[in-house]
Amino acid sequence: MTRALFPGLVLLTAALVLVSLLTGPAGFGPGESLSALLTGQGEAVTLVMREIRLPRALLAVLVGASLGLSGAALQGYLRNPLAEPGLIGVSGSAALGAVIALQTGAAAAFGLALPLMALAGAVVAVLLILLLAGPRGGSLTLILAGIAISALAGALTSLALNLSPNPFATAEIVFWMMGSLADRSLTHVWLAAPFMALGWALLLPLGRGLDALTLGEDAAAALGVRLARLRLRLVLGVAACVGAATAVAGAIGFVGLVVPHLLRPLVGARPSVLLPASALGGAAMVLLADIAVRLVLPERDLKLGVLMAIVGAPLFLHLIFKTRRAAA
Repeated sequence: MTRALFPGLVLLTAALVLVSLLTGPAGFGPGESLSALLTGQGEAVTLVMREIRLPRALLAVLVGASLGLSGAALQGYLRNPLAEPGLIGVSGSAALGAVIALQTGAAAAFGLALPLMALAGAVVAVLLILLLAGPRGGSLTLILAGIAISALAGALTSLALNLSPNPFATAEIVFWMMGSLADRSLTHVWLAAPFMALGWALLLPLGRGLDALTLGEDAAAALGVRLARLRLRLVLGVAACVGAATAVAGAIGFVGLVVPHLLRPLVGARPSVLLPASALGGAAMVLLADIAVRLVLPERDLKLGVLMAIVGAPLFLHLIFKTRRAAA
């Protein structure tokens, strides 16, 4: 089944990218749209395809892959299927950085101030995690440090909303925090892609060490796994992926939580196989959700993060119920 899984996920993701490129209110035909994308013929349709739909599809792949991979890596390291990318506080800190950019007016004065401030917030979170958890802290210390940072970031975000100078600024902050891929450009893609690629390069090679960790930390250490180094790479990789995803798309939940759950039975619960599978599965899920956002309420700006929460929460509850029944 594993051999068929990866080609299936690649084909599914590629098909959803094509559907995403052809979905929108502009009313262009598939042939005309693809021709404009590839050849640049037709000023209006080329503008729509290359400046609106292409960045949106690329960001859906990048964000989904980063969140799915981060969730699988955290669940493998903590040996806890309930772990998710926001656990170590990076997403909350990145959101706080974006909120500060909106609150101070920097986002209005400079177009890239919002994602850059969000990335800065993610960097601060990483430094705090490494400072609080220490070089030799275990998984429990990492979780506690993440919870503390997440709580502080959430409190400061609420304070920014409380002190917002006008209702328009408050609405802008709230809408951004709902998560969306609309109105993004290739500039956002080039800004986020290097950080995400760095995160992938740090996380994907951790498969062997995470496989060994399924036997316990003592057994993993006996097999030659350097746990301190593995944890450092995990924190930096998750921070790069989640921080960049939050910086360009806002808060999008449940991808890193649900996707590894769905795919784990298909890969024999091996983290080394689950990591790349969750990256592909996350890309497919975000693409599908972003297409649904444009089709369900095309006349309203339905936010991607809202739809993911509406769909992801019941699905996760179903998975918990199914797991409980299997254990009984």
